[in-house]
Amino acid sequence: MANGRYKYPPNDRLRAVRTEQRRQSRAEFADALAAKAAELGENVGADVRLIAKWEDGETGRPRAVYRRLLVALTGCTEHELGIAAPSSAPGATASERPTPTPTVPAVDRRQFLAAGVSALTGPAPSNAAPTAPAHVDPQLVDYFRTQLQGHYVADMLLGPHHLIASVTAQHQLICDLARAAVGELRRELLRVGAAYAAMLGWLCQDAGLHDHSLRWRDITLDMAHRARDTQLVGYALANKASLCVDIGDGTGAVDLADAALEEPSSLAPKVQVIARVHAAHGYSVVGDRRAVDYLLDGAAPLVTRVDDDLPWGDACRRTPGYLEVQRATCYGRLVDDQAAAREADGIWSQVLATMPQEQRRDRGVFQIRHAAVAATLGQPDRALVLAAEAASTATATGSVRARRELAGLRDRMRPWAEDRYGRDLEEMLTTIGIGPS
Repeated sequence: MANGRYKYPPNDRLRAVRTEQRRQSRAEFADALAAKAAELGENVGADVRLIAKWEDGETGRPRAVYRRLLVALTGCTEHELGIAAPSSAPGATASERPTPTPTVPAVDRRQFLAAGVSALTGPAPSNAAPTAPAHVDPQLVDYFRTQLQGHYVADMLLGPHHLIASVTAQHQLICDLARAAVGELRRELLRVGAAYAAMLGWLCQDAGLHDHSLRWRDITLDMAHRARDTQLVGYALANKASLCVDIGDGTGAVDLADAALEEPSSLAPKVQVIARVHAAHGYSVVGDRRAVDYLLDGAAPLVTRVDDDLPWGDACRRTPGYLEVQRATCYGRLVDDQAAAREADGIWSQVLATMPQEQRRDRGVFQIRHAAVAATLGQPDRALVLAAEAASTATATGSVRARRELAGLRDRMRPWAEDRYGRDLEEMLTTIGIGPS
């Protein structure tokens, strides 16, 4: 039972392992845990206050990264440490424990449909007080994290419009649960809610709804601060930088990415990679190739160190040749640099030759960017072939971002506007509903 002062029961098992097995004070145990984190490359810390929270019942089950560290440090199972999920069988190993099937509070159909409509106009405050569940099961955090991974996969296959409504409804549910939760569980729900808001920011950006994307980016940053999560705050700032790049504000992108990188030693490698990449894109918008190369070269060794359980920002792990894709995209913006265009041409050829067909939305966007590079190199015939291959994908996935990049190909093809290449491009764009500029 809880001890009256805190919501959760004291963790006597963890305290016994510390005092009887390891014979350490809380300070000594915290130092040992921090040393184990450094040894395993986990960018997290530990102090006396954290150990006290776990042992005294001020917080519930430790985060996954700390559970791994506690098991690695002590040699005990999660059950022996008193940090296993409630459904874990005593004595079971981590691989033997059944996967919990959490019960998700039902979503009212009218609320769900309303969320689908509001998704196209951004989140709106409600005058009615939300009805929060009476009890919030900690297993729901893992449930929503798992769902988020599925949304990332669906986004690559379907594009934004099929997902905005469902992700918005889930975000609202997470917010309702967070309002009912307390302590560490509340912060965990705020963290996962911020990840959902970040995805909605991306979906709206891809759908061309930049005003709504900005609102979701602001919500991401707000929830990250409320969760007191340094990693999420850095990620949220870098996400806003991404939107700046899309609207042509290179200076704004650099400012936001630099803010995220103000104290890089406190950031996980993944967050540093994301911020450096978006800073590089910002510099490419303003035409600074030297800064682009500096940032991307510095990100390369960090990519190999990305190994965390954070449920967001995994493009550097999902995208084959991730940094080369970023470099080719940045070089493609440097329209006055023929050497950069030639390098981008070679990179795009290699990337597209090995890219899985099922990643059709990203593949289509990359083909359009390759087409722009071909036009820059004076190869309008190649540019048209690549653009034609990408046009059907842009239509099928509903990616307004891809359609805008296709429309932007007009500028690169302007030298041939009056001959057959220009006419063929206009005919192709008209066929997929992209009218004259």
